[in-house]
Amino acid sequence: MDDRLRRDDLTDDEWESLAPLLPAHARQGNRWADHRTIIDGVFFRTRTGCSWRRLPETYGKWKTVYNRHRRWTLDGTWETILKTLHAREALPARPGDIRPWATFEVPAH
Repeated sequence: MDDRLRRDDLTDDEWESLAPLLPAHARQGNRWADHRTIIDGVFFRTRTGCSWRRLPETYGKWKTVYNRHRRWTLDGTWETILKTLHAREALPARPGDIRPWATFEVPAH
């Protein structure tokens, strides 16, 4: 895998802050794909604007990433994460910021 695709993935510190806010793994059936990989895939898609079907395989099956993102949107997981991290870090919400706990600015080009 080209490291350029992974350069904006969650750091270990970011993951440690985020992991306790995520739902438990599936109640039944097969074991869920790794939450961290799924989140990195969602962030990659949001950052690049690629279609779900063009998501690089390093993030898992596109349908798995899509389904988890949709499930967490519908059940309020994303909203809970953002509210908790904003409160914990005392960060102002910035429009378009998909990683509100990040302290760096991304250049336009």
